Amino acid sequence: MLKLTSRVYQMPLQHPFTISRYTVTVQTTVIATITDGVFYGYGEATANPYYHSSAQKITASLQRIAPLVSNVQDLHPEEFWDLIEPHLREDYFALCAADVAYWDYYAKRHQKPLRRFFSASDDAPLTSYTIGLDSVAQMKLKMEQMPWPIYKIKLGSRQDLEIVSQLRRASKSVFRVDANAAWTPTQAITLSHELAKLGVEFIEQPLPADDIGMKRVKELSALPVMADESCQKAADVQACAGLFDIVNIKLMKCGGITPALGMIKMAKSLGMRVMAGCMTESSVGISALCQLAPLLDYLDADGALLLAGEPASGVTFHYGKIQWVEAPGTGAFLLSDPSTKC
Repeated sequence: MLKLTSRVYQMPLQHPFTISRYTVTVQTTVIATITDGVFYGYGEATANPYYHSSAQKITASLQRIAPLVSNVQDLHPEEFWDLIEPHLREDYFALCAADVAYWDYYAKRHQKPLRRFFSASDDAPLTSYTIGLDSVAQMKLKMEQMPWPIYKIKLGSRQDLEIVSQLRRASKSVFRVDANAAWTPTQAITLSHELAKLGVEFIEQPLPADDIGMKRVKELSALPVMADESCQKAADVQACAGLFDIVNIKLMKCGGITPALGMIKMAKSLGMRVMAGCMTESSVGISALCQLAPLLDYLDADGALLLAGEPASGVTFHYGKIQWVEAPGTGAFLLSDPSTKC
């Protein structure tokens, strides 16, 4: 018999993290555990106001499916997802936590690193490191404190072009910019040409998800455009074709590893490139995300690097390169849990 439990953690950030919508100083997260008493699998879902996700909602959702999980008998993770998804259609963040915890548990039972179910290769793109929206002086300081080959720069202010111009003078690293849906179509097109001159690689989510101007932006942009808020679940991938060059898949938005695998395959079949991204999450979520990295064109897995403290350990990074944990499952474990040797 399997047991599903969860626990809420408060994780302080190294710096206040600001995007165009809000600022966060402490990240609330829920870590789910699935165990048979011998093997322990871990998954995660963070509180996020934009997606109406709270610790209370996630915890209640996981408690609701716990009796269902207790009756699971050696299902493949895809069958497990099909079993629980109808009960969590109003809470895909909780669905992600349960799905990832089960994948981790399943891989540990089969004594394989989780990524080996998807790829024989460890070749993976480097992860970017995010610089939250701040004064230029503070953004430069963050870059000095974390020398990195690729920076994702959060924008969405009236000084966006000046910010990137100033940061470019301070660094030769690859720049990617994320407007978090803060621009108009005209702004996005105009800025794309100026940002291209500054060596920016691509623009993430320039417009609100429902803005019909996105087709014109893609046609006239000097840079590739990536969907984030516009690509939440599997059904959104098809809708993004013709509007974006790249899709950003996040496990919490789509409901876990199981749907993410299908979204990656679909996006590539439609001629789009794929990035997998993260929330500001612990090493539980980041270690799970990195299991998909060999399948990706780009990676944004810096969530745990932004934290001043966290309850877990797992994959780490050396100048953007994944440092794998050679152990069954995702390689993540809870620091306070004596059972995590499994």
